[in-house]
Amino acid sequence: MGVEEYGEAMGRKPATYADLEALPDNVIGELIAGELYASPRPAAPHIVTASRLGGELMGPFDRGREGPGGWILLFEPELHLGDDVLVPDFAGWRRERMPQPPRTAAFSLAPDWACEVLSPSTAVMDRAAKLPVYAREGVHHVWLVDPVLRTLEIFRLQDGRYTLLVTHTGKGRVRAAPFEAIELELAYLWGDQ
Repeated sequence: MGVEEYGEAMGRKPATYADLEALPDNVIGELIAGELYASPRPAAPHIVTASRLGGELMGPFDRGREGPGGWILLFEPELHLGDDVLVPDFAGWRRERMPQPPRTAAFSLAPDWACEVLSPSTAVMDRAAKLPVYAREGVHHVWLVDPVLRTLEIFRLQDGRYTLLVTHTGKGRVRAAPFEAIELELAYLWGDQ
């Protein structure tokens, strides 16, 4: 049974935004298919990789410094996509679709790119629950980054489904859609000096 079907079969009501707001401050809450997901704050490998990835992308793509610009990139935005509330580690909108971020707490416009940095406690949710929502909402590119396995998976939406374009591993330099204009040094993302 799917997540939503299981909840109905057990006689539970779908979770609401009020349930999300009632969570303690030390967790990240998300609502997917009527189910409440609460994840602990990430551990050091996740934080290092997420921070370094953001540092690499912000200058060239958000600011246009030594890169093409044209994007708005944000850390952990709260996305309200239909009845679902997701919080990706990063999301990016092409400026022609979103010239300025809204002055609201949440974003209802689906991003053009989403990145999930996988943790042992979130990997299944990121793959099984969140990817279908991103596909339904037309998010063109999704990255799944695993700092423990040291993998960067690049997905592109085609005909309503994600196609895995490539899985990068190791410590080399790579170019990854939609940010091929720069090389990413994987060793740096994994926290290696």
